[in-house]
Amino acid sequence: MVQFKTIEDLGALDGKRVLIRADLNVPMQDGEVSDDTRIRSVAPTILHLMDKGAQVIVMSHFGRPKGKVVPEMSLEQLAQPLANVIKKPVVFVNDCAGDVVTDTLDAMEGDAVLLLENVRFHKGEESNDPEFAQALADNADFYVNEAFSCSHRAHASTEGIAHLLPSAAGLSLEKELTALENALGNPDRPLCAVVGGAKVSSKLDVLTNLVEKVDHLIIGGGMANTFLAAQGVDVGASLCEHDLADTARSILTKAAEQDCTIHLPTDLVVAKEFKAGAECRTISLDDVASDEMILDVGPATVAGLSDMLADCKTLIWNGPMGAFEITPFDMATVTLAKAAGALTEKGTLISVAGGGDTVAALNHAGVADQFSHISTAGGAFLEWMEGKDLPGVKVLEK
Repeated sequence: MVQFKTIEDLGALDGKRVLIRADLNVPMQDGEVSDDTRIRSVAPTILHLMDKGAQVIVMSHFGRPKGKVVPEMSLEQLAQPLANVIKKPVVFVNDCAGDVVTDTLDAMEGDAVLLLENVRFHKGEESNDPEFAQALADNADFYVNEAFSCSHRAHASTEGIAHLLPSAAGLSLEKELTALENALGNPDRPLCAVVGGAKVSSKLDVLTNLVEKVDHLIIGGGMANTFLAAQGVDVGASLCEHDLADTARSILTKAAEQDCTIHLPTDLVVAKEFKAGAECRTISLDDVASDEMILDVGPATVAGLSDMLADCKTLIWNGPMGAFEITPFDMATVTLAKAAGALTEKGTLISVAGGGDTVAALNHAGVADQFSHISTAGGAFLEWMEGKDLPGVKVLEK
């Protein structure tokens, strides 16, 4: 089992300056934060470090300024929302390195937190420039990573700096890494994965890695159509990557060699138009008309999958089973999610989910709070499912 350095490994922090890499790239609407989940997720670490007597500095990116100063992407607009969450004063400084940061820190009094300007205003951030990483490190004694969602990028503030200061995972990153390790690194078996979404091409590496790791692989969404078509099923007007038929067949072959059972739909919900309340019908695999689209998995399939899940100990979920955004094509996603949530609450299943669509789907099903762990990360969660090392995490290993 991989061991990561935690805040406890840093030792005494009283009077020390601790620089936290957060992900404060929050959605904004009319100048207001519309979802403060990411701010709330870093708050416990800020307060924990302050309780240990540390002077806390917070850095983050916001948007994609591409190494230029873009005023509307300034982190100044997040100083007050951060202060509201941690209930402590937040001082903003209009750079993230250099003398202006040093001078501001020296002048600060009491239990205020310093918020730095957008690290991506500097070209050296995304190129992981050693000089920029050193400039960030110069104003701190310790470094703490709380940005799992950015840890698949080897940037100066996520990877470079961790070579220059004693470094550790923050509380939410520690929780994230523990949950992921329990799900795929060292899971209780049987282990099941749900992989949904529109295209096989976007999750090829995920599928290839998972068939070597899991006991059951449920394929849903538009991806399932590609697998069905590869097995000779006429999918009509459905979303389907026909050019990936050989790839789909090779994944099925590899799964059989690895004793991984792939679960594809055995019945389907089809419609002639993609809109809420569209006239639809539930059919068998051999009954898709040429002008019909497969928009969800059928109820018989979901019932079988729910029964199978009841025998599993661990579940990893990424992507919806069907076009969950519109009714009635949310049935499979909602039903299977509720089954997983109930098993988790009963204590027989460890359930870990991640990715934007997945979080939205589980919230839609009303079961997000029942899952063992939900990752808000998109790209980092996918790369973890692909079995790749995440640079910002790798550097924190003991």
